[in-house]
Amino acid sequence: MVEPVAELNEVRFLQTPDLLKKTNSQLVISPQTALKISKQDIRSTLKASTLDGVFASVFESATSGVILSNFLLQLGATSVEIGILSAIPMVVNLLQPLGAYIADRTTSRHWYNLFIFGVSRLLWLVLVVEIVWGRQNTDSHLLLEWTLATALAASLLAAFAHSNWFSWMAVVVPHRLRGRYFGFRNSAVSLIALLGVPLMGLAVSTWGTDPILGYGIVLFLGVLAGLISLGFQFLMVDVNPQVYGTDEDGEQFTEKLGQNQTNFLTALLKDYNFLIFLFYLILWTFAVNLSAPFFNIYLLQQLNLDVSLVTIYNSLSAGANLLLLLFWGKLADRWGNRPLLIVVGLLVAITPVLWLVTGNYPMALWVWLPLLHLLGGTTLGAIELCTKNIQMEIAPIKQPSTYFAIAAAVAGVAGACGTTAGGFLAEVPGMSLGGLFALSAGLRLIALLPLVLVREPRSLSLREILPGFLLFQFNPGELGLKRQPKVP
Repeated sequence: MVEPVAELNEVRFLQTPDLLKKTNSQLVISPQTALKISKQDIRSTLKASTLDGVFASVFESATSGVILSNFLLQLGATSVEIGILSAIPMVVNLLQPLGAYIADRTTSRHWYNLFIFGVSRLLWLVLVVEIVWGRQNTDSHLLLEWTLATALAASLLAAFAHSNWFSWMAVVVPHRLRGRYFGFRNSAVSLIALLGVPLMGLAVSTWGTDPILGYGIVLFLGVLAGLISLGFQFLMVDVNPQVYGTDEDGEQFTEKLGQNQTNFLTALLKDYNFLIFLFYLILWTFAVNLSAPFFNIYLLQQLNLDVSLVTIYNSLSAGANLLLLLFWGKLADRWGNRPLLIVVGLLVAITPVLWLVTGNYPMALWVWLPLLHLLGGTTLGAIELCTKNIQMEIAPIKQPSTYFAIAAAVAGVAGACGTTAGGFLAEVPGMSLGGLFALSAGLRLIALLPLVLVREPRSLSLREILPGFLLFQFNPGELGLKRQPKVP
């Protein structure tokens, strides 16, 4: 796999005060005043960001997903409690606009990121101590409450830094390489999940007669990896959010924003393209999270599968992600993010219905379930990649972190409502997880409708790319798309 950074000769870096100009009320980068960063500097930045993501993936695998869900089931958690745990990282996204406001008034993306994420990850060590040394004097229910409290506190802190990291990446990653670079980065992350999650599951399930202690050891190693990931950020080019540029009157944007927030809110409310995207994001996130946390619960509880087998299934998803993310990134650079979100979204929408024919029989265990996880890894990876990239495309250069934070906040609330609603619906008499999956599929289809109205710069139309998907011709050069999309 070749890094997309190898194609880079120079990058125009958004750092100098005279970098931007206003043309017809639109902000554009001025090539005459842009600061050129050497190829080696930008290469080291993107490599360090990739390594940051790789080690952070180990931390995320230990503190979320099937590993944490299995730990909660060992403690006797119900579907409602699983749904609440899944909702916590989404609810706290309401704090992201506040985090963006604070981050935009600092002088370093790096140090703000390091402080917030560092403290957030260290909080999990409290749970490690409780598991390893205090579990003999702590009953399962109290340990369950400790876990929920730790997840809540860590997520609350992390919410203050997510939009800061996103804004940092939007500046340092060149526009023409965003799809390919994030595809490569996410592929590297998926590779670690592919290898790490089964090993973690195997370690927990084979840890003698005390799988709870096994999770404590795995969690400690995960926190250590999370701290190592932050160390790689020292190798990345820092960005001062106070220095974005000047307008035609010579005033800094940051000074104007500090004096008149009302103008910004008015401009945001008039940005109908962004508002339509938010509407899509709300509907889609709710529909997906209505069922997403319960696929693993379905495998562990209703099909009574061992956690090691479930982690293997999850690794198949990560493997599919690994193989195709770079492809999706190149396709997004060529076609645009919006058409991919619509076409691939249709596949994601019907996936929960395919789970209705699964069961605990050999054909399902060794053929159907692996295929479903491969499909999920392939499609959801594309959705995640394109959702992040399209926000970078449609958000303005002026104060982008606030746009990112607002999108994360509304998506977080919608996702939290989805997981919480799914948890309660799963406990309703007469409602099975299969019924929940079918309901989620219908809502996903409805959620795609607003996306048709979203406008993305440098994006091709569905009419131009749909024949290629219908004929399974995935080489853009063979689809009559040899022309580059024009920049409006």
